[in-house]
Amino acid sequence: MADFIPIAVSILFHGLAMAMVLYLISVGLSVTMGLMGFVNLAHGAFAMAGGYVLIILMKKQGWPYGLALAAAVVICMLASLVLERLLYRRLYGGDELDQVLMTMGLIFVSVGGATFLFGPVAQSLDPPAMLRGQIHILGRDFPTYRSFLILCGALLVTALWLGLERTRFGAQVRASVDNLRMAQTLGINTSKLFAIAFALGSGLAALGGGLGAELLSVGPTYALDNLVYCLIVVSVGGLGSIRGPFAAALLVGVTDTAFKYLAPELGAFFIYALTMAILLWRPRGLFGTAS
Repeated sequence: MADFIPIAVSILFHGLAMAMVLYLISVGLSVTMGLMGFVNLAHGAFAMAGGYVLIILMKKQGWPYGLALAAAVVICMLASLVLERLLYRRLYGGDELDQVLMTMGLIFVSVGGATFLFGPVAQSLDPPAMLRGQIHILGRDFPTYRSFLILCGALLVTALWLGLERTRFGAQVRASVDNLRMAQTLGINTSKLFAIAFALGSGLAALGGGLGAELLSVGPTYALDNLVYCLIVVSVGGLGSIRGPFAAALLVGVTDTAFKYLAPELGAFFIYALTMAILLWRPRGLFGTAS
């Protein structure tokens, strides 16, 4: 028992850190898929871009961490608006196979572009001095940067929940997710709403990619490597939900960390098995609202 408690605490801590990164990357995809009904498999490319921009600005330009992270989010949001107008908007309401093929094509374009610009080797994040080392909490030492991740994730989850539950924009998003045609009938500009939601979702992905660059190394195949985890979080949590992906990210992060520590020879088998069991039980996910 004395040996079990430190192991459990360590698994829970590192699982929480991973869960926060997965949530930030995936929550925008949940809302945009629930709102637009668009199968955007290239969502992870924005997380990869956020990580690359953060690392390049810090290493090559000498920008401070906070400013580089903010710049990465803004740049990815602006880029997403351009892509939404030029590519995504053309396929709204279209065939799902066309959406899958287009976004998979974007993934491969991002792989080629990242390889050409940054090389085939994954980039590592060098955290600022204040976020390195260990922090002492309740008689135990924990990595400072991962503690920072958990704190940031908790604050952002709260901000997102308040933003969708307590603001006019959030009410419009929830109304459009529940009944798109009725929202349009009531005068909601869904075209503008789609663009804003898409940009916010891409910005959150960039934020998750930047914050999580210490856990998930940023390389050309980032979007492909993490696609399955993003889809698991979204499908298990439920489309159009804020709390759903959070619960799913906690489940995936902690469970994946536990089984990789306790039974590494089985890899991610338990995550896939758990995902299938949950979706057989609740096909729309734990908190799904999409029809």
